[in-house]
Amino acid sequence: MPYAGDRTELVHKKRERLKEPEEYRVILLNDNYTVMEFVVEVLIVVFHKQKEDATRIMLDVHQKGKGTVGVYPWDIAHTKANQVHSLARQYEFPLKCIVEKA
Repeated sequence: MPYAGDRTELVHKKRERLKEPEEYRVILLNDNYTVMEFVVEVLIVVFHKQKEDATRIMLDVHQKGKGTVGVYPWDIAHTKANQVHSLARQYEFPLKCIVEKA
C-alpha cells in the first residue's frame, strides 16, 4: 500500500451545552370560601403530595395567605395551575393559584 502523505484532518466538534429549563413556582392563594379538605385533596391529586405535606401546605395557605406547592418547568407549572382551576370550577370553589419565576 503506497504512502499517501499526511492527509490527517482533525475535526473539531463544537459542544453545545444545553441549559437547564427555567423553573417556576406554583403558589396557592387563600380565599374565604374554599374548604381546607378540598385544598388538601387538590394537593394530593394534582401535585402528588403525601397527606402530611398537603396538610402543612394547606395550613401555610390558610395562615399566611399563600403557600408554595412546588417548583416545576414552565409547561408543567402551568398545566398544574390549570388543573387546580379546573377542579375548583368543577366543585364551585374560588381556589386560585399563580405561577411565578423561581
